[in-house]
Amino acid sequence: MGRNLLLNMADHGFAVAGLDLDQEKVSALENESFVRHQVKGSTDVKVFLGLLKKPRAILLLVPAGNPVDLVIKDMLPFLEEGDILIDGGNTFFADTDRRIADLAKKEIHFFGMGISGGEKGARYGPSMMPGGNRVAYERLRPVFESIAAKVDNEPCVAYMGNGSAGHYVKMVHNGIEYGIMQLISEVYDIMKRGLNLSDEKIQETFEHWNQSELQSYLIEITTKLLSKQDVETGQILIDLISDKARAKGTGKWTSQNAMDLQVPVPVIDAAVNMRDLSAYKSARAMAARLFPPFVYDNETKDIESIIDRLKNALHFAIITTYAQGMDLLQVASNTYNYKINLERVAKIWRGGCIIRSASLELFRKAYGNNPHLQNLLFHEGIGRTLQNIQKDLRWFIKLSVDKGIPVASFMAALSYFDAYRSAKLPTNLIQAQRDYFGAHKYERIDREGIFHTQWD
Repeated sequence: MGRNLLLNMADHGFAVAGLDLDQEKVSALENESFVRHQVKGSTDVKVFLGLLKKPRAILLLVPAGNPVDLVIKDMLPFLEEGDILIDGGNTFFADTDRRIADLAKKEIHFFGMGISGGEKGARYGPSMMPGGNRVAYERLRPVFESIAAKVDNEPCVAYMGNGSAGHYVKMVHNGIEYGIMQLISEVYDIMKRGLNLSDEKIQETFEHWNQSELQSYLIEITTKLLSKQDVETGQILIDLISDKARAKGTGKWTSQNAMDLQVPVPVIDAAVNMRDLSAYKSARAMAARLFPPFVYDNETKDIESIIDRLKNALHFAIITTYAQGMDLLQVASNTYNYKINLERVAKIWRGGCIIRSASLELFRKAYGNNPHLQNLLFHEGIGRTLQNIQKDLRWFIKLSVDKGIPVASFMAALSYFDAYRSAKLPTNLIQAQRDYFGAHKYERIDREGIFHTQWD
């Protein structure tokens, strides 16, 4: 990522330097550049910092956590007032707030900037989410706008807000990414195991969907993944890949912080849970022997009709996943005083990033027309779409239950929608239970005040 971002900057006419403790990587950086006179490299911190024009702008791309603190510690003796440190990794936002406060004492600006798009995006145009001191950002803006992905000639980078807003937005981006990836995998599962469709038919289906309202980066790469053959065996490679998933924690952070703020994000929660459950490989293999697949005889033969309904179910669930993430951003912005502009977030997510999709232009317009939109579900056009296609999600879940195929994220999407549209929930019973065993009290619907009852 670091090497590719530097080469991207050099391509756009900026003089850049890179630091790495590995001499081979430093040499590779200089050799790979097409404009070598603009790219320098070093393995020495002092030499590297001496290459940069003052006040210096230094972009860190190292693993989150302690490595960031170690790099800052190594550089700090050579930094001066007005220098800017930008953490471009997937850092937990609370760590960014701590570093901002610590470095501010030395008059050094610290920025948290989420970067999405992977190695290829870094080289040819990522989506970037910077947050921190607004004045310091203006110094960086010409560089970032030059190297960012472009949609309608607009750069996919914008100032996200105060403090750790940049890393917070990236955290929620990754949470939405978790949810959408899980939804895609579940609909793939129902086609493969539930409907016994061939790999070729499934691949063709995703390819067709990518020409529809589902057009997105994640659907696009899914079509490529499903057709890739293994060089050694000649089989479809996806069928040879282990189903034990790995994770770096950003989805978990989204769920944890959403719970802290009491914002429901059930699709993201379900996605995190399913990744965790995938690690129980041996236990799942044992359970599969104990509980054989459920045989469901009442099966329709109209595959094309089924595929259309699957598309609608996936569209519904993806919209609610975005809605949950945007709702979390809105509450966090108020809680942490980020002052995040949701139209701006949707705008920069349209290109370069992993969750870019055709739907984001609609979301951008929704927040542009109504900056105080409480939830995407309340947008007239989006709400009408969900109302019209909800029947296909309900059908899809019933089919999955009958087939014994787990669709936790789809179920979470429907539960979120049904709970959100319920004027009355059964939480009154929970309040009564809490008051019974813990005297936690409750409110009433017929009068003001807080009440406690001696239930026995």
